[in-house]
Amino acid sequence: MMETMYKLIACDLDETLLTTTDPHVSKVNADAVKKLRSLGVKFVPATGRNFLTIKETLEELDLYDRENEYAISLNGAVLSENHNDRILYFHGIDFDLVKEIYERSKQYDVGLHVYTDTETYVKDLPVYEKEILSDRGLDFIEFNDIEEFRDRKLAKILYINRDYNYLKKVEQDFTDILDCVDLSYSSNRYFEFNAKGVNKGNGLRKLCEILNIDLSEVIAIGDNFNDLTMIEAAGLGVGVANAIPGMREHFDVITKNDCGHGAVAEVIERFIFNQK
Repeated sequence: MMETMYKLIACDLDETLLTTTDPHVSKVNADAVKKLRSLGVKFVPATGRNFLTIKETLEELDLYDRENEYAISLNGAVLSENHNDRILYFHGIDFDLVKEIYERSKQYDVGLHVYTDTETYVKDLPVYEKEILSDRGLDFIEFNDIEEFRDRKLAKILYINRDYNYLKKVEQDFTDILDCVDLSYSSNRYFEFNAKGVNKGNGLRKLCEILNIDLSEVIAIGDNFNDLTMIEAAGLGVGVANAIPGMREHFDVITKNDCGHGAVAEVIERFIFNQK
């Protein structure tokens, strides 16, 4: 068996492993991940979604329900072993903080997602967002009253608007709660709120502690600002060719291919199998 200096690849899903229009893993990426695992290198999805919504992706990568294979979900709020969906770690957000963010949303032109540890709830979704979620096969439940969540385990809440500049202006109104939340952006339409200290970077650190893997032995792949902390934490931070402009300066390497043309396979071949 050939040797590699890397033991784990943490990879964002939407707009990195997957495209905006196709919910399925491409054959070139799936084959590369399976080849990667033949060396014992772990491939860990690191996503803002909850674990239940990535089942199909895990199946296509031959990672579903496998022991000693893992996922980072909800921006690092949850670490799971794929076998039996076993939660290893959960760091939720306080209900009163979620309620505050929800109440403030009424003054903005935004839709909402609220995530429990297992499900996605939505409110005031624009038509395009419903279409995107449906096209990707992602289940969601509409809610009316934020009080429904008072006794639930909450992982995050987010605002939706396709105008990224508008969301950046909204962010300016939240400086008073920065000591309570971690803020991030994804998919060029989501403004996300997790509990303070919850992000993909810290999720990756926690998983590496559990697995006794040094961060220098990790590759992280992403495209957007909710990937920034894991890109900075990993020994090698890689951006796909379609990464948003503001992120590009943070990557060690940017792939030649975009998410629709095997960017993840390119990373695996180049940095694990040393193929140009």
